[in-house]
Amino acid sequence: MDGDGVGGSMHVVMLPWLAFGHILPFAEFAKRVARQGHRVTLFSTPRNTRRLIDVPPSLAGRIRVVDIPLPRVEHLPEHAEATIDLPSDDLRPYLRRAYDEAFSRELSRLLQETGPSRPDWILADYAAHWASAAAARHDVPCAFLSLFGAAALCFFGPAETLQGRGPYTKTEPSHFTAVPEYVPFPTTVAFRGYEARELFKPSLIPDESGVSESYRFSQSIEGCQLAAVRSNQEFEPEWLELLGELYQKPVIPIGMFPPPPPRDVAGHEETLRWLDRQEPNSVVYAAFGSEVKLTAEQLQRIALGLETSGLPFIWAFRAPPDAGDGDGLPGGFEERVNGRGVVCRGWVPQVKFLAHASVGGFLTHAGWNSIAEGLANGVRLVLLPLMFEQGLNARQLAEKKVAVEVARDEDDGSFAANDIADALRRVMVGEEGDEFGVKVKELAKVFGDDEVNDRYVRDFLECLSEYKMQRQG
Repeated sequence: MDGDGVGGSMHVVMLPWLAFGHILPFAEFAKRVARQGHRVTLFSTPRNTRRLIDVPPSLAGRIRVVDIPLPRVEHLPEHAEATIDLPSDDLRPYLRRAYDEAFSRELSRLLQETGPSRPDWILADYAAHWASAAAARHDVPCAFLSLFGAAALCFFGPAETLQGRGPYTKTEPSHFTAVPEYVPFPTTVAFRGYEARELFKPSLIPDESGVSESYRFSQSIEGCQLAAVRSNQEFEPEWLELLGELYQKPVIPIGMFPPPPPRDVAGHEETLRWLDRQEPNSVVYAAFGSEVKLTAEQLQRIALGLETSGLPFIWAFRAPPDAGDGDGLPGGFEERVNGRGVVCRGWVPQVKFLAHASVGGFLTHAGWNSIAEGLANGVRLVLLPLMFEQGLNARQLAEKKVAVEVARDEDDGSFAANDIADALRRVMVGEEGDEFGVKVKELAKVFGDDEVNDRYVRDFLECLSEYKMQRQG
């Protein structure tokens, strides 16, 4: 298709939040939109573009990446342009402040342009809470593009709930441990007590950026003309329907659009050769995303759990901030697992590993990106949620019987090495493991099918085109 859909070619502006787990899926979605014949302007920063965004030559005429330098902000480390660059999560508000200042200014400038450069739509991540108001001042529609699934969005509720108004307001941590009254079907999707206590203060109270995370979400939802959700009807139709009722505006699933395996595996050729020697579906891949900063104690227990499981594994390893002089691994760990386990440091070609025939399991933090990549490749999931909405994702997947969650202490969320090992063996070994294998292979036909994912993108773009035509008519 070359812009010959409903209403012809459009110019779409995309504003991701400055986290790897947001920039990468926005960049992948930009490519899929461009392949449908539309023009995309993708906001980024110089360093993030260099390390994350690769526009194929065939799409160079349709995707324009705008590199926006961030201003100097007190307490924000120099060269910090994404959450992964922050030595502590306490510094996130300063990155948000720099993002708000630089990206809102560039959006205002772009919205004043006329002719072909004028945007037809703004697609804004949750953090760009100012985007819809700026777009409205120039009579340009705005969509909230959510990289969170529909179940998690439903749990947090409509804009008024996120603003602390209305009957479903959550005013204390215990309110996060119960399924909201407006959910009309049985579910276990709610936070555990230890998750709720960790989440409550950071998400609901204004931080040094001037607003709370909940406020960002609420403004993005309230100001948009429609919500685009990284999900599909095959996986969570009940939650998508409920979300439309809560938001009182169109909610459109846009597919999971998992990235293809990277061509460049520089430095990991030996690991791939090791994988080639393993039995099909026998290897566990362990990784916890770019946002999670494991403590030294958590990391030790994960290491011992992988060792105790007796299963072959690859671990995308990052040393914890509190490891001191060492890397935090138990003494002698790599020697003991030599030949059975591979510890990879630095950048890892995650999708390449997950797509390999020998990889059958994925020990993950239950971030939505990793879930999409795991299920797209038909691997069984073991979930260790650690922050944000990950606990909700874990309950949803366990409820649908496509994953196992690691057992945790209900009071403090701690876990033992045996809890990791038991969960891994449950999905990888024996009859129950085979049942999980069958279920995830079925889901892979939806999550990993390019035709299915592109159909969702195409349907979404037709909705945008129709809206544009109606406004013009």
